[in-house]
Amino acid sequence: MKRKIPCICENTFSIEVPEEINLDETSGYIDELAEGSFMNYTCPSCGKKHKPEFPLMVLWPSRKVRIEVLPEQERREFYRRKKDPEDTQTVIGYPELAERVAVFRDGLEPVIIETLKYYLLLKAQETYPEEEISIWYQRKSPEGLEFHLHGLKPGEVAVSRVPAALYQKTLADYTKHPREEIFSSLRFRSYLSIQNTMGPEYLK
Repeated sequence: MKRKIPCICENTFSIEVPEEINLDETSGYIDELAEGSFMNYTCPSCGKKHKPEFPLMVLWPSRKVRIEVLPEQERREFYRRKKDPEDTQTVIGYPELAERVAVFRDGLEPVIIETLKYYLLLKAQETYPEEEISIWYQRKSPEGLEFHLHGLKPGEVAVSRVPAALYQKTLADYTKHPREEIFSSLRFRSYLSIQNTMGPEYLK
């Protein structure tokens, strides 16, 4: 689909944006998501880089995954709509897409990752109550699961590693009690995210 991108240099340029991608057919998208270069565009007039977000359907048949990606600016519209696509999970914004793809890439359960992020956020807020903190899953390693925390200190990214044993324990708890409040509070229809626990302003 053709899209137009306005630039601060007053030039507007057209790009071709896919409405659907298949990660089995084009695995390079996985690397682009991890690197932050996914769907980046350069103004042909001034060379400025743009990172717009457009609606997208991401298919990953080998993982039995179908992800609806909505731009961040459509967050409120998502909460207000009445129906979601069948057999599809929703993420909002390309950073959430990059994280979710990394979670599936590493063979992990998304609800457990979001639960661990919630606990890490609570702990971080105890020490930095005035800061706006965001937490993102990065990768699995022999030392455990690596998360990056943004917002603790200006210009710095803190790294937190969660032992694999804690992941397994949380997974066991979820398997036994999937409707427990901590797990259910993370989900709003097709949208599973720590964002759903951050107050009623997200549900308006």
